[in-house]
Amino acid sequence: MSKKLVAYFSASGNTASLAKKLAEAANADLCEIRPAVPYTAADLNWQNKQSRSSVEMNDHSSRPAILPAEADISAYDTVYVGFPVWWYIAPTIINTFLESADFTGKTIILFATSGGSGFGRAVANLQPSAPGAKFVEGKVNPSAKDIEKLASME
Repeated sequence: MSKKLVAYFSASGNTASLAKKLAEAANADLCEIRPAVPYTAADLNWQNKQSRSSVEMNDHSSRPAILPAEADISAYDTVYVGFPVWWYIAPTIINTFLESADFTGKTIILFATSGGSGFGRAVANLQPSAPGAKFVEGKVNPSAKDIEKLASME
């Protein structure tokens, strides 16, 4: 049995709620991916092309700064990574997180929240940020049953 971590970024609380349920079901440690500068409601206004989230998502090389992780990634074999789907991909802060540690040889299982889309191009956009890791596309908006299935993945 591998040591598991649930790392998540949550802008509104939805992903945080799922991450806590998954961590409990998987008997995993929990780690929030925290932006160095927290997002405000105005930052998250996707209808405003000048909002922080819009600017970041329009520049795929954007890497919003994060606070140091509260977990030592090297101690884990399986890392669940959760995020809200923005513009059919993961927010670029997830790339920042993946580039902040060595994920070589680790399994990264993705889960996400979304108002209506699937993972889109999330896996393809995240893979270059963690070369040498095995990516598994988990579930978007997982139900309680889906969380149990995710929890048993390695």
